[in-house]
Amino acid sequence: MTDVNLTLEDADALVMRVLRTNGCDEANARAVADTVMAAERDICHSHGIFRIPGYVASLRSGKVNGKAAPTVKQIAPGALQVDADRGFAPLALERGRQPLIDLAREQGIAALAVRDMHHFAALWVEVEPIAEAGLAAFAWTAATPMVAPAGGTKPLFGTNPMAFAWPRKDGSSMAFDMATAATARGEIMIMARDGKQAPPGAGIDAEGNPTTDPNAILAGAQLPFGGYKGSAISMMIELLVGALIGDKLSFEAGEADIKDGGPPPGGELIIAIDPNRFGDPDGWLAHGEKLFDAMKAQEGLRLPGERRHQNRLKTPSEGIFLPKSLYDTVCGLEA
Repeated sequence: MTDVNLTLEDADALVMRVLRTNGCDEANARAVADTVMAAERDICHSHGIFRIPGYVASLRSGKVNGKAAPTVKQIAPGALQVDADRGFAPLALERGRQPLIDLAREQGIAALAVRDMHHFAALWVEVEPIAEAGLAAFAWTAATPMVAPAGGTKPLFGTNPMAFAWPRKDGSSMAFDMATAATARGEIMIMARDGKQAPPGAGIDAEGNPTTDPNAILAGAQLPFGGYKGSAISMMIELLVGALIGDKLSFEAGEADIKDGGPPPGGELIIAIDPNRFGDPDGWLAHGEKLFDAMKAQEGLRLPGERRHQNRLKTPSEGIFLPKSLYDTVCGLEA
């Protein structure tokens, strides 16, 4: 497969042009492009420019408000709520981030509930800036029915990702972002596009039979990681981002979605914690580093997110590589 090499600047300019051409105002286009390009910068292709056709499909269908003006309000001493105004998630999260950080520093712990949004991105992009501000952070969101619960054969849960980030002594962060599905949906889609097989345990076909054919999985159901353990975590996330904050469960989002190929409607919950306000205000940072040092003393071990951090040092000079078919598709969306 032929690849096209782009600088980060040229890729960002392309993404911005496509989003503005298709109905985003400057603020929404900039927020989405920043999220997409963070994934490309770190060579996380499944959440980068690969997602642009889906963003555009939802703008063209009218499902998503490309000129959304998210608003933030405090609904309890330690809780904030963002009304995303039927827009893409990045701008709503951007508007809520600093108020969340400020409230967590004031209260010790604070929550941000984002409602009426359309989420299509990696979660680590959302928790890393909070950790780099010196706080620990969790994030959860749901999707549409794609994953069969343990013991079931039909999609009910979303891939329901969760993320956690912790501050590092150098001002960066340790962050992990994982689907509660055995394999991220975007990875399954890329496997199908590239003619590759999915790993065993990733999913089942429409008849409930185990399969490694990514196209059969997309027509059937993905499976949770770890069987009933991943299934229980996925259920928890449904409750946190649906019932708790007053937004949609994955199957409700599926019923409401117009199936245009873009992100579904839904919500997200983020919790930020200020370690300075808990048990060890003078030693928590060094204590965390002690754990990381002990882990890395084992040969071959890599901390979560380290590969992304290494990649982001390379791509500013080396650029990124897109399959020519994807590049041509995205360029065609400028018309």
